[in-house]
Amino acid sequence: MGDIRAFDEIWGHGGPANPREALAALARWIVETPGDELARRSEAAEYTFRQLGITFAVYGDREAAERIIPFDIVPRVFLAQEWARLSEGLVQRVEAINAFLDDIYGERRILKDGVLPADIVLRNPQFRPEVVGIRPPHGIWAHICGIDLVRTGPDAFFVLEDNARTPSGVSYMLENREAMIRLCPELFRKYRVAAVDSYPDRLHETMRSVAPAGAGSRPVCVVLTPGHFNSAYYEHSFLADSMGIELVEPADLVVDDDVVWMQTIAGRVKVDVIYRRIDDDYLDPVVFRPDSLLGVPGLMSAYRAGNVTLLNAPGNGIADDKAIYSYMPEIVRYYSGGEAKLPNVETWRCREPQALKYVLDHLPELVVKLVDGSGGYGMLVGPTASSDEIERFRAALIAEPHRYIAQPTLALSTVPTLSESGLAPRHVDFRPFVLTGRNGVQVVPGGLTRVALRQGSLVVNSSQGGGTKDSFVLMPDPATVQGQEQDAMMQRQALLG
Repeated sequence: MGDIRAFDEIWGHGGPANPREALAALARWIVETPGDELARRSEAAEYTFRQLGITFAVYGDREAAERIIPFDIVPRVFLAQEWARLSEGLVQRVEAINAFLDDIYGERRILKDGVLPADIVLRNPQFRPEVVGIRPPHGIWAHICGIDLVRTGPDAFFVLEDNARTPSGVSYMLENREAMIRLCPELFRKYRVAAVDSYPDRLHETMRSVAPAGAGSRPVCVVLTPGHFNSAYYEHSFLADSMGIELVEPADLVVDDDVVWMQTIAGRVKVDVIYRRIDDDYLDPVVFRPDSLLGVPGLMSAYRAGNVTLLNAPGNGIADDKAIYSYMPEIVRYYSGGEAKLPNVETWRCREPQALKYVLDHLPELVVKLVDGSGGYGMLVGPTASSDEIERFRAALIAEPHRYIAQPTLALSTVPTLSESGLAPRHVDFRPFVLTGRNGVQVVPGGLTRVALRQGSLVVNSSQGGGTKDSFVLMPDPATVQGQEQDAMMQRQALLG
């Protein structure tokens, strides 16, 4: 039933006859539920998504400009102890990302100490000189992070990339769970699954917590969208509605004397916190692209004056850059004082002559990516690429090596997934969401599992034909938790004598 090289997160390496012990009940449910019933439930979920308007845009595709992301009914499951380890690593990484951003737009100690080459930061297109010297309210830059993870074995998790600009997909996490509770309630009787429906409340609390000084006890928070033509517009409106705050477009905001105001039928209302879903380039035509029709003139002036908080902070794109990603183990070590608890995938920086030589010699075996690429575009997957594609990438690498990194082709883990021929293993990745506010760093107990629906494909992006699954995080057994608490109490008593 699939790729013998890949670890299956439900079957393990034993196949359906010998699944992972902790997931035996789920394995039985998969085997015993008729295939046509699983298909019916998947179709019911997709019908609901279509009715709700949960779509994304495929730019340049006139035949299918608005699509739903295919949903698969078989969930992906994380055991409680697995999730505990992942959470520790995610908190450490996001704290390091925030420290890195605060440093490079401020004192630049990490560059002065030679941990990173200065040019890889200061000459990077994602580095924003316009932000130098600005410190966001409370020193927090990356309030919302989506850290993409892959798995290759029972205990082998790796960070694939960091998303600290405007990570999307949380609406799918929430709607997928809603669909699973409605369509597969028996699974929630078999397992104690951590809830994810508190995410909007957590996000709203994070927004309120980082309001500028002087905003008062009830700061005004809004979600700023570029408009209904944006590919993630459903998510923008969904989150604003779920948090009970206004969804605004740039024309709804005006800056007067370095203060941001929302124009309403009842008059102007001062805005304190903006969750912006507009990229830096288009955010403020006075500071960034002067031809932007999506921005709010003067917004950066209000931000510089400390009168408004922007989630996420402008300039965060440098933390997403894949060349910077390759230095994340050093960045984590520099700011945390310890080794990264979540390792990177091995990465070759093609800007370095020896790395470039290795990559050129092994192109058919590697995955090559643009350092500023996203969405599965600008990428070569060597083992599945044609000879023409490989040669085109070879020429691009030779011409502009600094624009690329390369990684080995990993045997990504699989999860049983409905296909035209029945259940079959399909490769998955995972995007957990991490919130950072004055109330600390919180890892939402769930996330977005993306699945490559085509057999053998490693590309999970929705724009490239991928789908989604619900992500179950199993809660610890109450007896285990009680035992751990008692052990901790006895240890404290022993230390106190």
